[in-house]
This record gives sequence, C-alpha cells and structure tokens, in this order.
Amino acid sequence: MSQPQIFPKLIIPETIAAGPGPGNTDQRVLAAFAQAGLADHMHADVLRGMIESKLMLRTLWGTDNLYTFGVAGTGWSGLDAMFSAVMPGDKVVVFANGTFSGIDGLTVRMKAATSDELAVDSLNPMPASVVTIDVPHGSSVSAEVVEAALADHKPKWAVMAHWETGSGRINDIAGFSAACEKHDVMGLVDAVSSLGVADFRIDDFPGVHGWASCPQKGICCLPLTYAPVSLSDRYIESLKATGTRTFVHHPILEARHWGIVNGEDVEQGSYHRTHSPYAIAAFHEALRITLQQGLSARSKAYEFHEKALSNALWEMGCTVTSNMTSLVVLDLPGELRGREIELVQNCRSRNFGIWPTLSEPVQVRIGILNLLDRSAVTDIVTKFAEAIRELGGEVDEAKVSAALDTAYASVPTN
Repeated sequence: MSQPQIFPKLIIPETIAAGPGPGNTDQRVLAAFAQAGLADHMHADVLRGMIESKLMLRTLWGTDNLYTFGVAGTGWSGLDAMFSAVMPGDKVVVFANGTFSGIDGLTVRMKAATSDELAVDSLNPMPASVVTIDVPHGSSVSAEVVEAALADHKPKWAVMAHWETGSGRINDIAGFSAACEKHDVMGLVDAVSSLGVADFRIDDFPGVHGWASCPQKGICCLPLTYAPVSLSDRYIESLKATGTRTFVHHPILEARHWGIVNGEDVEQGSYHRTHSPYAIAAFHEALRITLQQGLSARSKAYEFHEKALSNALWEMGCTVTSNMTSLVVLDLPGELRGREIELVQNCRSRNFGIWPTLSEPVQVRIGILNLLDRSAVTDIVTKFAEAIRELGGEVDEAKVSAALDTAYASVPTN
C-alpha cells in the first residue's frame, strides 16, 4: 500500500482584495473569529450572539421586519433562501442587467419550472411562467422599464438586483418598489453589493417583500459566515400558504434558530442546523463595527474614495462606465483594449486582486471594499498604473498624482 501524499503546509500570502468582493476583512473581525472559544453551537453565548446579531441587522437595514436574520453561507445561500418562496408555476418577472442578476434569473427559473419544464433542460430551464427583461450590460434598470413590464405581465413576484456587480450599475430601487406596490406584486431584491455600503432603509421601499445580501462585501466579514435576509410579514404568510421544497434554506425554519418563532421574538433560538461559534463571533463583530462607524458616514466615505479612484483612472486614459461607489468598472485605454484578462492576471500574480467582468463585453473591475483611506487608494492607483505600463501603455504620473491631490484636498482625510 502506497504512503499517503502529505503536502506542505498551505501558505496564502496577504493580498490586496481590490475586486468586487470578497472585501478586506477587518482585523477585529479576524480576531473575533480566531479567539472564540470552542463552544457547543447551542451554547448560551452563541445563541445570545445570534439574537444580538439579528437585532443589529434590523438596525443596519432600517427595518421592522421580524424575519431579519442570517443564513449560513455566502450571498448565494441568502438568495437561495429568499427565492425558496417561488414555487413551480409562479408567475415571475426578472430584470437582468449583468452576470449576477442573470444568475438570480436562472435560480428563479429553476424554482418556478414545472417538472416537465425542468426535465427539458434541467441546467437552464425556460418555464413559461417566468419573463426575463434583459437590460444591456452597462445600463441600469430604470423605473420606466419596471413599470412597463409589471403592467404588462402582472406577476406574483418581481426580481431585481439593487447593485449589479457584474457591470457596476445601480438599479432604480425606488422605481422598482413603487411599481411593485402599484401592481400588487411582491418584489424580491438582491442586495448582495449594497448592504453596508449604500445609505438606505429597506422599510422605505414597501413594494419589496424580500431582501438578501452577503457577509463578505459591505459587511466585510469572512466569506463563510452569514448572509443577511429580511422578509416581510406578507412574504412569510405567502410561504406558509404554499410551503417550499427545502429544509436547510427554509426561511421559517432558519428563523427559529435566531429566536424568531411563530411571528415573535423569543429569548433564544432552537436547533435548525449546526452553526459555527467562530462564525457567529466574527459576524457579530462585523455588525458592531458597521454600526459604530455609522452607515451614513460609511456610505459617504465610499462615495468620496470611489470618486478619487475614478478620477485617477480617467487620467490614465481609462473610461469608467459604472456608478457604484464600492466598485469601478472600466474600459482600458484604446491601445490596450482586448488585453483585459492579461492585465488582470499580471496584477493577480503580484497579489493585487482585481477582476475582469464575467460576461461580455470584457472590462476591468477594481473595488475598494474596506479600503477607505488615501493610502489604500493610492496603492491601488500605483499598482494599476504599473500594470498598464507593463503592457506598453503610457501613464502621465503627474496628471494622476494631481487628480489624487485634488480629490484628497477636501475632507474626509481618511
């Protein structure tokens, strides 16, 4: 019998995570994760941490929705839980303007497809009850587009991403909510990229009955912790009436573990599935940090530093096509068009983690999640300028430096 192969210890270097996410996790969050005692997942302190986390989530998201809690996993876990209320045959309108809203649409099609429709193409079903409204890459979903589609199709559900990370575009959440209210449609929103970055209260959008986000972007927590969801009473009543074919991502069952039982808060949750004490400690600390900073102040900081980064990139000859404040999506200077993947790979080889878009047209994405100071933005600009020069492009360092100096001549200074 051959000896098992024992690989060397895995060493992962420090990387500047300057992409769409995961973001750079705060050292306080990492310390909370590493220093948590080895506790039973039903230990009183773990359950207390879950209760406090759900209360902090309600404050952060600006909602009285009782069913506000975290789903173990990444943002896809939270989205899957939210979409679990969509049943075969449900009429749904999906608005897609990039990679991730497109995957949301695929998820919805899988859930809304009948058995026969799913059998035709199980990996990409096309149920008759789902209408997809495709908005071109690089464009936002407008209130007019939403209004027209809902008036025409009159679905039970409507689905839209708040911030589409695939193209860096912010979609009209106010227009979406208003149209859903007008046509008595239950809106479901992918808020994976906006929670913890944008300054908004979900209770200001009564047409939206389900929200799902992630831990690793605006919350800046470890990727495998808890994906926040917030669901209205109407959503829960609909789910009770129809049921859902899932256990682990069943919103009502998940909520019980967070001390939400029969529409009421209780002192502690009951078992649903194993939760990690380490992840609870990290998630709890990430939420504390966000609330201590204040969402309004944090949102303004993102706006400020994104503008500084964008101005410097324009001076390099890039064309910025996004309007998100945590992510810049750009076209390279004319002579470098078509070499986006090469440039990104060169940067990654130097532990500078930027991303290409994942669908056509190929662009470059540079993010500033939890990189909200002049030093970090300057480092990003410097490394990106080096990458452009390496491919034979030209960068006027004086103009780039002047753009940064102008941006940082005003407050805030950090």
